[in-house]
Amino acid sequence: MTALPSRDYDAFLFDMDGTILTSIIAAERVWAAWAREHGLDVDVFLPTIHGKRSIDTVRNLGLPDIDVEAEAQRITQLEIEDVEGIEAIAGVAAFLATLPVDRWAIVTSAPRKLAEARIAAAGLPMPPVMVAAEDVQRGKPAPDPFLLGAEKLGMHPQQCLVFEDTLAGLQAAEAAGMDSVVVTATHHEPLETKVGGVPDYDDLRVIRTPEGRLRLQRTRS
Repeated sequence: MTALPSRDYDAFLFDMDGTILTSIIAAERVWAAWAREHGLDVDVFLPTIHGKRSIDTVRNLGLPDIDVEAEAQRITQLEIEDVEGIEAIAGVAAFLATLPVDRWAIVTSAPRKLAEARIAAAGLPMPPVMVAAEDVQRGKPAPDPFLLGAEKLGMHPQQCLVFEDTLAGLQAAEAAGMDSVVVTATHHEPLETKVGGVPDYDDLRVIRTPEGRLRLQRTRS
C-alpha cells in the first residue's frame, strides 16, 4: 500500500480510459485490426496506444502514404461503434457521487464523442466538465489538457489532484504542477513511478474540510 497525497485540494481531475473505466478489450480489438492492415507487429504496437490521442499515435508511427487525420477519425468511429466489454472501475460510481458537481472533471485523450460513448457504456454519469482530444493542440504528456481542465473549473492548477493510469498522463500532470494518484486496476505489471497508487476506488473516500476543500482518504488503514 503506497501513501496518498496528504494535502487538501479544490478539485479532482480524472483521466478516463483505465482510470474510471476499462476499455482495453474494446480499444485493443479495434487497434489490433488497424495495425494488421498496415503490417505492424500487433504485440509491439498495442502497448503504445494507451494514454495518448489517436492522432498522435498514428502520426508518431511515420507511416508512408497515409492521411493521418483521416486514419485517426476512422479509428475513432470504429471505437465508438465497439463498446462491448467496457466496464466501470470498481467503486468509481459511488466515489464520483460524493464529489461536489462543480469540483471534478474528466480530462481524456479520447475524442469527445468516443468519451461520451464509453462513459455511457460503463454506466457512469457524464462529467460536469470534460476536456477531450480536440480541445487542445498538444495532448498528454504535454500539460495542456490538465491545465485546461483546471481553467474550466475555475481552479488554480496546483490546487487540483489528478487520477491517472499511464506514464504519459502522470507526466502531463507533473508538467502542469499537479499532484497525482495512479489507478492500477488495469495494470498487468507495476508502473515505474513514485506516485502513490490505488487498485480502484473501493477503499477511497473524500472528506470535505471546514474550509470546503477536498481531502482524499482510505477507508481502511
